[in-house]
Amino acid sequence: MKFPFFASFIVFCLWLGYEIHKSRNKAEQDSYDFWEKEAQANNTRKKSLDNLDYIKIPFDSLPTTVCGEDPVIMEYWETLKVLSENPIVNFTGISNTDLKLMYGAPNIDLLSRYDQNYTILVRTLQKLAQTLYDKKYLTEACHILEFAVSVRTDITGSYKLLASIYQQKGQPEKILDLIPIAEGLNTSLSKRIVSMLEELVP
Repeated sequence: MKFPFFASFIVFCLWLGYEIHKSRNKAEQDSYDFWEKEAQANNTRKKSLDNLDYIKIPFDSLPTTVCGEDPVIMEYWETLKVLSENPIVNFTGISNTDLKLMYGAPNIDLLSRYDQNYTILVRTLQKLAQTLYDKKYLTEACHILEFAVSVRTDITGSYKLLASIYQQKGQPEKILDLIPIAEGLNTSLSKRIVSMLEELVP
């Protein structure tokens, strides 16, 4: 009776050894591929940034005068004003290696700053919209969030708050318009946002 057990144990050990070897080989190959790609990226020449999808903040169509005396809201608008004087580009989901391959290694510091500006932009828009919403300015918060969505924010709270405003304004059908936008986001949060929106669709 011991022989079948012993044979099974041997088979298991052989299988485990094979899987460990396969996993190690894959890890080594992945590491090699990464450094090969990184070396290629670091040797990529500087390219023009003229055709990047630069984001402009449309102050004329945003509720800049609402709660103009509120220091918190004023601070958010000041942040947006400073941002508007600098290049803003959404590189969410694109690695530094890929950015160097696309636009040249010498541009990576500039591109990183552009992307950091984008991160500050969408976070500030979310905080501004939430503050306006808390003060019962639903329409104004809606305008802020719709702009955030138009520049492909991946902040789940922005989609959730905007969907809630649509419901409160009797426009639940507009939630459907947010789903394809969320599906097209270049982020791991895309499925989570889509799932959340689908649950809110009447």
